[in-house]
Amino acid sequence: MTHLLNLLAAIALLVWGTHLVRKDTLRVLGANLRRVLAQSVDNRFKAAMSGVGVTALLQSSTATALIISAFVGQGLMSLTAALAVMLGADLGTSLMALLFSRDLSWLSPLFILVGVVMFIVKQGTTAGFAGRILIGLGLMLLALSLVRASANELTQSEAVRALLASLASDRLLEITLGAVLSVLSYSSLAVVLLIATLASSQVVTVDVALGLVLGANLGSGLLAVLTTLSSPIEARQVPLGNLIFKIMGVALMVPALNFWLSQVHPNLPDAATVVVLFHFVFNALTGVLFIGLTQVVARWVVYWLPKPAQNRLNGRHRHLDPSALATPSVALTCAVREAMHQADVVETMLRGVLEVIKTNDMALVQSLQKMDDTVDRLYSDIKYYLTKISREALNDKEGRRWTDIISFTINMEQIGDIVERVLEDIEVKKIKTGREFSAAGMLEITELHGDLVNNLRLAMSVFLNDDLRDAIKLLEEKTRFRDLELQYAANHLTRLTDNTLESIETSSLHLDLISELKRINSLICAVAYPILESTGALAPNRLRTPADALPETAPQLPPDATP
Repeated sequence: MTHLLNLLAAIALLVWGTHLVRKDTLRVLGANLRRVLAQSVDNRFKAAMSGVGVTALLQSSTATALIISAFVGQGLMSLTAALAVMLGADLGTSLMALLFSRDLSWLSPLFILVGVVMFIVKQGTTAGFAGRILIGLGLMLLALSLVRASANELTQSEAVRALLASLASDRLLEITLGAVLSVLSYSSLAVVLLIATLASSQVVTVDVALGLVLGANLGSGLLAVLTTLSSPIEARQVPLGNLIFKIMGVALMVPALNFWLSQVHPNLPDAATVVVLFHFVFNALTGVLFIGLTQVVARWVVYWLPKPAQNRLNGRHRHLDPSALATPSVALTCAVREAMHQADVVETMLRGVLEVIKTNDMALVQSLQKMDDTVDRLYSDIKYYLTKISREALNDKEGRRWTDIISFTINMEQIGDIVERVLEDIEVKKIKTGREFSAAGMLEITELHGDLVNNLRLAMSVFLNDDLRDAIKLLEEKTRFRDLELQYAANHLTRLTDNTLESIETSSLHLDLISELKRINSLICAVAYPILESTGALAPNRLRTPADALPETAPQLPPDATP
């Protein structure tokens, strides 16, 4: 019982090490890996080679599948190119299995020692995350040595030998068991390395091990399908296509197992090499044979999983792709696109305010007020989507972007609420009473409104591009808008003094309106502050020093005096 528990613990450690390497590699190199994948869409062979490289670093074809699925879901990559990437991804996993099957246990203490030192000394930095990658590699190598030791002990048990011997009588059972292990461990790489270790320790025969390897490959394709079940159709198409390749590959390789055992096995030095080399050949042959069928399989997938027409919100395609959550930077891009739509709705509401003032159109008032419900719903959806992104997987830049998106959507939601209140005031104080602004007052409101719309457009550009010059310009516009608001409020009071009838009748609405426009402008311009703060272009506060703040005529206290 103790030996079995040790084996299970060693397997868990192997899976955990693989998870650490995958997670922190995405954190350190995620943007570069995604850039490589995005730039490989023009050629299927180039796409396959990019899949090899990316998966060799991530050590998980499932992780690559999730990234590619997000790209397809966002329309950044065709399904055909994505399937070619996945063929390369499977080959990349088999290359890593070849590497780790060698006896590299002497590297384990070195990787763990260096990794722990880097992580402790450089926590929260790229070097610290690289240290975690080294820790994961060290744990994988350590786990493999523990698996070998535990497996050797288990082989002494007659009950274990009898149980494993039963597998040799059923190829379908072997494939099923390998697939189940791959799904449960969330890593076909870990399962293949485990199978190789068990074969080298004679816990299982080579014949059984090859059947388990076929099942592990099938399980990795099934795992990606299961992981994306709740995703949009576009994101589910890639894993399904990859699973089809896996099924076709297994169907072709099962009859070839006897040839491998009789012709190849005797020429290889040990059972572990037989297993991992078979794993490599399986994925290499699958890639070579099926790279020309990516378009055909893509058509099959589209036929079986057609894009639904109902994947829309108010007739609009939604950008919050659940499958992108596994890749934080892609998920942030989805959130940005949805936030831009929220800002578009706010701009439509803002533009409609002036139209309502000019035309007294009650139907337009009701239509614009309903738009605030859309703004609120978009804010809730974006906020909930962002909360599902793992903050631990975000680097410093992505963490700041996460905060910026939340702040931007909150401000847009508040602007929508203000516009709704403004429309209610216009309805009550102007439309129902039949009052009109004076010509001068209307001119001032029109000018403020035009500046406000322009500032909103500029703020959307700042939010999208993080441009420092535009951020500085936006803050300058905030100051100019504040000066205009004060000037126009004073002008209105002057018209009241002159007993201008229209100004007297609409005084309350006029002053409230320009005040609300100023509040909206402040919320719009708030998008500039994070950029200015990150570049050091923003002073800590606007107060001058106490001595400078005093007027020249103010009395100065002696240094030793008490006030």
